[in-house]
Amino acid sequence: MVTNLPAEARAKFAKYMEAKTLEEKIKALEEFISSVPKHKGTENLLYWAKKRLAELREELEERKRKKTGRGGPSFFIEKEGAAQVVLLGFTKAGKSALLRRLTGAKVEVSDYPYTTKTPVPGMLQYEDIQFQLVEAPSIIPEGGGWNTRVIGLAKNADGLIIVLDVSQDPIDSFTRLSSYLKDHGLLISRPRGYVVIEKSRGIKGIQIISYGRLMCTHEDIKKLLESYRIYNAVVKVYGEVELDDVEKALFEHTMYKPTMVLLNKIDLISRSELKYIVEKLRSLVPSEIPIMCVSALTGENLGYIGSTLFKILELIRVYTKPPTGKPSEKPLVLRRGATVLDVAKAIHSDLYEKFAYARIWGPSAKYPGQRVGANHVVEDGDIVEINIKK
Repeated sequence: MVTNLPAEARAKFAKYMEAKTLEEKIKALEEFISSVPKHKGTENLLYWAKKRLAELREELEERKRKKTGRGGPSFFIEKEGAAQVVLLGFTKAGKSALLRRLTGAKVEVSDYPYTTKTPVPGMLQYEDIQFQLVEAPSIIPEGGGWNTRVIGLAKNADGLIIVLDVSQDPIDSFTRLSSYLKDHGLLISRPRGYVVIEKSRGIKGIQIISYGRLMCTHEDIKKLLESYRIYNAVVKVYGEVELDDVEKALFEHTMYKPTMVLLNKIDLISRSELKYIVEKLRSLVPSEIPIMCVSALTGENLGYIGSTLFKILELIRVYTKPPTGKPSEKPLVLRRGATVLDVAKAIHSDLYEKFAYARIWGPSAKYPGQRVGANHVVEDGDIVEINIKK
């Protein structure tokens, strides 16, 4: 990553971050690019800046088209259920057929390429919760505004499903798709560490929240951000992070999305061919990413998708119980590692603010009705009774 950028370049980038309108951002980014020294150490930074500039210009053109009534439909899908998961892939991979088979969604399945023009949602039932599956329009190899909107849809989701047609060179398809996602700041394998920087007028000073291991001091981070004229922000650290990773987060906005891969249309090839493809793909796909062999036509192995999503998204279900009542039938869905206090906060702010103690029944309890404090970590299937201060 870039270090020791000249003061002029840092000032230009600060101007870009402070810009309010698209026109101002475009102009500021153009000035920033012209001020960055051209050498090997700045190649990645300039690549990002030029790509971001192209995206901003494209977004500006899109807004102009909408003002004249020539704009396309919205790609935003409101989240529902336990998590939103986007199905990504090239045309004819079978995303529409999978969505219809898994959720019953009314979606057109056609032999023609690029049939799906807008995102289509459906709800996948898994035990007592639902996942919202969203079929994204197919990635176009040539790129363009269509792809930019698909990437935006993926960035808003909680997880991704990459759909590959097993009969149409799935190895090449995966390589191109994963590379494309990475180029646009989406990581499908958990990185060693990454940083999220959130700026807001309501934040005072630099606040650092570490969910991992920080290889520099808080003061180092504050000085770095101040050199870019950032004085109020929350810095969230995930995994093992160095100061360079913090600077990288200013530019690249990298996001990690839990992902699974579906090899679809296994009914079209022999089992020996399938075995060869899976072995070859497994050598390319990070080990934490599940690969499932499925058929939207026959339904083979589709019943395992819900449980796999539940695992890779690291979710748990907690059932709440009032002090004198029965446990709820509908669970709260939380991330693994959540505490009793997180449960209280998810129910109501009053329970969070007035929390006294909780009683637990289930996997995390040493015995039924165990009394625990705010930092007790809950597990999937726990029943939690929150008691407040009198």
